[in-house]
Amino acid sequence: MTTTLTRRQTKTTLSALSALLITALAATTGCQGQDPPDRHRRTGHPASPVEARGFTLVASGDVLPHTSIIERANTDAGGDGYDFRPMLAGVKPVVSGADLAICHMETVYGAHGDYTGYPTFKSPPQVAAALAATGYDGCSTASNHTLDDGAAGIHRTLDALDRVGVRHAGSARTAAEAGGATVLRAGGAKVAHLAYTYDTNGFPLPEGQPWAVNLIDRDRIVADARAARKAGADVVVVSLHWGTEWQDDPDEQQLNLGKELTASRTAGRPDVDLILGTHAHIPQAYEKVNGTWVIYGMGDQIAGEMFNYDGAQDPRGNQSTIGRFTFAPPAHPGARWEVKKAEFIPQMFDLDSGRVVNLNRAIARGADLSGVRDRIRDVVLGRGAAKDGLRMGE
Repeated sequence: MTTTLTRRQTKTTLSALSALLITALAATTGCQGQDPPDRHRRTGHPASPVEARGFTLVASGDVLPHTSIIERANTDAGGDGYDFRPMLAGVKPVVSGADLAICHMETVYGAHGDYTGYPTFKSPPQVAAALAATGYDGCSTASNHTLDDGAAGIHRTLDALDRVGVRHAGSARTAAEAGGATVLRAGGAKVAHLAYTYDTNGFPLPEGQPWAVNLIDRDRIVADARAARKAGADVVVVSLHWGTEWQDDPDEQQLNLGKELTASRTAGRPDVDLILGTHAHIPQAYEKVNGTWVIYGMGDQIAGEMFNYDGAQDPRGNQSTIGRFTFAPPAHPGARWEVKKAEFIPQMFDLDSGRVVNLNRAIARGADLSGVRDRIRDVVLGRGAAKDGLRMGE
């Protein structure tokens, strides 16, 4: 895991970016296994089989509030409480414009002002309200920090997400909750969301609660995906907290597990339809494996100042992507829902303004951020995804 260090940028870029952010912000002034409430206008009403229609899914990386992020949220709330909504305002058009939006809530929530950053994170529960206000429908909650405050932290986190109508997958308060998939509606589809983590930083599972957080196990993931499909899921999305921090390239575990999961089939139909990776802190490649899209790492959407294993300040820790996938209904009964359009949207968290920035939109408004955007693009396309149709979106 990482701590904090100052990030250097040029005064020209910072000045231009801050002005653009001010303009943009001024303009923009549950439980597992059940169908969610109609929280967003885009979810609408369940479609009948003859009305089956496609949908667009967006997914983003780790929400990791370091101490500096918590302090910024307090400032944005005028010193009274915490407001994380302004941080995410720059990506709200992309998130809220999708039929289904999935985030990764890496940390657990604290209680009564007991909020901490690295190394054991306890975030203000107001993060949940900001995720809902931005348009997220669900979040993966399995990470190496899920047990930073034991079972109590899991309970507070899931309770807070429930209160604002954001679904969750990867951790649980009861065995019954852990036993079912999180099912969300999108267009004419039922989408099952499953989530797992490689480890919990050495924290043991709570006594008598082996189901509290899902750990990565190939056979378990396949079994869960098949169970979700049998229960009626049209699309199965798997979030994996995996990989090697600060490494651009996916590691051997990511490559092998990605191949195994995408190769798994039942009656000729893939068991997993999309894999969303988190944990590495930096953007990693997208790749179509066995006909299924895999994002090895989206990077951190919200995080404080970061340094890598060499102890050096590393701006990559504040760079990330949003994946956007447009699914079309099956061509015939029993076939899979196909991804007809695959996109990535480069973004960064600007430490000076405390805002997530959609890089393409900022560049279009004159920000000198082409170098950051182009580096992210090169990494994302580094395993040949362009030949399979992946494009950079706005």
